[in-house]
Amino acid sequence: MPDTDLVRRATDFVREREDDLLFDHSRRVFFFGALQGRRRGIDVDLELLYVGALFHDLGLTEEYGDSRRRFEVDGAEAAWNFLVEHGVSEADARRVWLGIALHTTPGVPEFLEGEIALVTAGVETDVLGIGFHDLSVEQRRAVTSAHPRPDFKRRILHAFADGNRHRPETTFGTVNADVLDHFLPDFERTDFVEVIRSNPWPE
Repeated sequence: MPDTDLVRRATDFVREREDDLLFDHSRRVFFFGALQGRRRGIDVDLELLYVGALFHDLGLTEEYGDSRRRFEVDGAEAAWNFLVEHGVSEADARRVWLGIALHTTPGVPEFLEGEIALVTAGVETDVLGIGFHDLSVEQRRAVTSAHPRPDFKRRILHAFADGNRHRPETTFGTVNADVLDHFLPDFERTDFVEVIRSNPWPE
């Protein structure tokens, strides 16, 4: 964990806005992302990775209960504003923005800069179990001892559903469409094939 003023301020900012579920998850995302990066030989700015991990689910909080944007974008914008206000360059803030905005878009972040790739890697380890066996029992135990996962699978799914139920249209093409399909009885998926077939082109 980088011992810097930026990290402390980011921690205070997010801790005031997130419950234990999201805060502990976000801290695990940082640690798992950093560990996956070490294993893969990816050198990153740990401050930027920390802010990306910490802010990545901020858009699911009550503060964004009226937002009509993707929750990932809400978190990305909040991180961008926080970083720029604290003197971080726009180029670095942009990397953090992309890491957050793309963390539910599998198959893309891994090819981008380390700070972007490792937010997704941390999320994949903590939520999906991808890379679980690449980390040692001791590493996993150290992270989860500091930030436990009580009933995490069920609770995080409900957090995803609650954070998106007021903006179901934003889940089109994302993994969160699966979540709403499971948890919202009246959810209707946007069908990509039908969007193409019914669009105004005459052929």
